[in-house]
Amino acid sequence: MAKVSKTQIDLLRHGACEGGEIFRGSTDVALSELGWQQMHDKVATMGPNWDHIVSSPLQRCQRFAETLASEQKTPVTVCNDLREMHFGDWEGLPHDVARQQYPQEWSDFWESPAEASPPNGEAMPDFCRRVTTELDRIAEQYRGQSALLVVHGAVIRVMICHWLGMPMGAMTRLSVPYAGLTRFTVYHQEGKTPWVQLGSHY
Repeated sequence: MAKVSKTQIDLLRHGACEGGEIFRGSTDVALSELGWQQMHDKVATMGPNWDHIVSSPLQRCQRFAETLASEQKTPVTVCNDLREMHFGDWEGLPHDVARQQYPQEWSDFWESPAEASPPNGEAMPDFCRRVTTELDRIAEQYRGQSALLVVHGAVIRVMICHWLGMPMGAMTRLSVPYAGLTRFTVYHQEGKTPWVQLGSHY
């Protein structure tokens, strides 16, 4: 029987940020004090160290990832393709303001996110493609090991849809709270497509 190897991939969303509830996207803002505490509290419940830590380049992810890597003496890699979606004209706007100023675009985006994109923002198909391609690459690179990905809400939603075989239009139905953690196990067998199982999501 062909040997099966197992890879653990944990997806950790950044914590609360300075500036309140706004569309951050590519806007590079820092974690708030609460956000730091949320992330430290979450990883403290996770048990043993990871073999690798991979982070978005935006500081709300990267600074925590590098701090954790130093504390755990774990290698850390910064990956540009794991950055958050660019929200175009919504960047920096509070959610309520974006909804009021762009009612039709808002409705289209939340009802059909796989087809609609924020005005002058990153095209959703392009965003999904770069995230899923990188996720599959990471799973193969760290095959048989464990990796923590410190990333963003929309990035995690796309990853969940991709690995569970869900339509990308389902992403807005997924709740991904600050410092929320999603654990996947990837089973590899030679000659077969990797089989992915959701372990926990909280």
